Amino acid sequence: MSRDHNIYQDNTETYDLLISKQPNLAKVIHEIRPYEQLDVVDLGAGTGRFSMFLAAEANSLWCLDSSKAMLRVLEKKLTTLSSNSNWRTIVSDHRALPIDDASKDLVVAGWSLCYLASSNHVDWEKNLKQMMSEIRRILRPGGTVIILETLGTGFAEPTRYDYLAPYYHLLETEYGFEHTSLATDYKFKDVNEAVQLTSYFFGEDFGNQVRVNNWHVVPEYAGIWYKHFNL
Repeated sequence: MSRDHNIYQDNTETYDLLISKQPNLAKVIHEIRPYEQLDVVDLGAGTGRFSMFLAAEANSLWCLDSSKAMLRVLEKKLTTLSSNSNWRTIVSDHRALPIDDASKDLVVAGWSLCYLASSNHVDWEKNLKQMMSEIRRILRPGGTVIILETLGTGFAEPTRYDYLAPYYHLLETEYGFEHTSLATDYKFKDVNEAVQLTSYFFGEDFGNQVRVNNWHVVPEYAGIWYKHFNL
């Protein structure tokens, strides 16, 4: 069993607890594209890092992920928004989206496309082309896509990992995305919690680094790539 399978299939509640230690990004998304009354897709929705605030204001929200276990957690959380029945969850591959042409206004993809677009994947460029084509296909004229990916965990400044740098480069050159970065530090109640949760997701070596540095705030950066498709 791979670590990814263990994280995204078997320990979903722990994953949800980990990401709850990061800042809410509703304002960040809203500043790029206000999402009130839009038809929105959350690619790699997971347990709802974005979906929970998007569902509160969107006209409709489709939450897609390759992990049914993650989506089960999200479904439980979304049902607490009793006044909203504007959402649905779908197990899906980003390269073949089960969504009609020109039917959505906003696509958000957080820490998700990278699993198919990492240069560690032999078909990464083909995968990226397919994902970009599918995103463009489902967006209406005037639509927007916002992609968030890691710019390093445990670093003092934004850092592009070697296996993701080619993907980011193509977003900025071949696909014409604008980009920026922001701090998305994890803020834990104490060092022990920081060690426990970061070891689970990033591995024991990183957990040991957290302990050595006595971090209860673990530095992390995210990159934001976005593109508006003109009318």
